[in-house]
Amino acid sequence: MSQTPRIICLGAMLWDVIGHSPVILRIGDDVAGRIHQRPGGVALNVAVALARHGLAPSIISAVGRDSPGEALIAETRALGVATDWLWRDGPLPTDLYMAIEAPGGLVAAIADAHGLEAAGPAILAPLQDGRLGDATRPWDGTLVVDGNLTLETLALIARDPCFARASLRIVPASPDKAERLAPLLGHDNAIFHINRAEAEALAGRALADSIEAAEAIRAMGAARVIVTDGPRPAAEAARNAATICQTPPTVAARHVTGAGDSFLAAHLAAELSGALPAQALDQAIRAAASHITASPVPGKDIA
Repeated sequence: MSQTPRIICLGAMLWDVIGHSPVILRIGDDVAGRIHQRPGGVALNVAVALARHGLAPSIISAVGRDSPGEALIAETRALGVATDWLWRDGPLPTDLYMAIEAPGGLVAAIADAHGLEAAGPAILAPLQDGRLGDATRPWDGTLVVDGNLTLETLALIARDPCFARASLRIVPASPDKAERLAPLLGHDNAIFHINRAEAEALAGRALADSIEAAEAIRAMGAARVIVTDGPRPAAEAARNAATICQTPPTVAARHVTGAGDSFLAAHLAAELSGALPAQALDQAIRAAASHITASPVPGKDIA
């Protein structure tokens, strides 16, 4: 068993299966390309990126008791992420994410996170039953919260005293799951990392740019909000502070899956090292740009 972690990523841990097309696709197209399979999921992507920054993250998620699950755990550990607190009591297979990318970005994706959804609040047990903390001795550290968790689980995190001392980093996972995060909007220790589309879903209206989006979510009660908008400027709005904005460098994207997770990890790592908000935003933008311009890393086959 590892020592009590100071950083926990809570949410999706699954296999990514990503097809890369060399040409722009239309509906029904059938083209030659590359298909990579590797560990993924928002929480795990962030954890792996944090490990690359020299930190020691743990992950709490649901993983099936099947051969894909065993292989996923082994590879996750090899990537520097502790897996001591996984929930593995469900009957469902290990979760899976499938996406197609082409020049210009993501074409389509499907996330099968039924195992995580079936676990529900049960995956929070290590933070509630005394293994990592409880209501009288809350765990004290940084908790990255992934919007793939169920609404019930997210609402429990918002009100449970077991999480009173945690510094929360909230990431929606996708626009269709952004509304799940509403219970956490008033949490004083929560920092929202979202893109403009997710901000629009949470706000329920169109937002012109990252500045308007960040200030809209801030007005809904969030203590601090960081909004990205692809190649357009990213912005941060916070209580009692002026909104800041920075423009990403112009780059040619080779793949986009996980860019937001790399952004969050770099931002968190920068702030943990003492960076000021503008410095952390700059480092996060550069990390995301580096991620999307790098060659996709081939994954391993499931054992």
